[in-house]
Parts: sequence; structure tokens; C-alpha cells
Amino acid sequence: MNDTTPAELAEQAAQAIRNLNHATLPGKDQLAYPGDAYETVGPLARLAHRLPQSLDQLTEFLRKLTESGAVTADYGSAEEQLLEARSALASSALIALTLAEHLDRAHEALAPLGYDERAAAAPSGL
Repeated sequence: MNDTTPAELAEQAAQAIRNLNHATLPGKDQLAYPGDAYETVGPLARLAHRLPQSLDQLTEFLRKLTESGAVTADYGSAEEQLLEARSALASSALIALTLAEHLDRAHEALAPLGYDERAAAAPSGL
């Protein structure tokens, strides 16, 4: 059984994306060929495809909390805060689906690309 909490797993995912942001900075030279982009976009598409399930499950958890009546709020109505959170999570799941579709399109567009070493080495403007 995994003892890692959902919050810890989400933090690990956030840290992984932060590391990706640093690795793809201009001048880092970790992206050299079209295949590098292809191999990076594919996993990002899979990540985006998986996000809606997590968001939907969080929404369902909050629905059950709402029904329990056992939640309090520091300000405003707990029920209103839970409703707002559920609405935002549901919208986020739809946006993640759209993100996944666009990443799939990018991945497909990158698939046939290669790199011509001779063209890259040729002096430009001649």
C-alpha cells in the first residue's frame, strides 16, 4: 500500500513540471531535435488525459462532504464554498480535456519530423 498522500503526490507532480520548465529553458541545450519535443509532448498529453479523473474524484469527495453537513468555513457559508470548489474543479476537468486534445494534436504534428544535419551545418544566406 502506498503511504503517500494525494497532496504529496500532487506536490511531486508540480515539482516535476517545475523541473521540466527549467530543463526546457533556452540555452539549456536539452532540446536539440524535433524528436526531443515529440518525446516531451507525448508524456505531457498523457498527464493531461489523466488529470480529469483526479479532478472528478476530488469533486465527488467534496460532494459527499457537502452532503455530510460536517464542514465548517472560516468565512461565508461552508456549503457555498464547497459548491464553488466543486464548480471550479469540474471546469478544470473540462479544460484539462481540451489541453489533452491540443497536446495530442501537437504530438501528432511532431511525429513525422526529422532533423537534417547537413542543412543545419550549411552556412545560411549563401
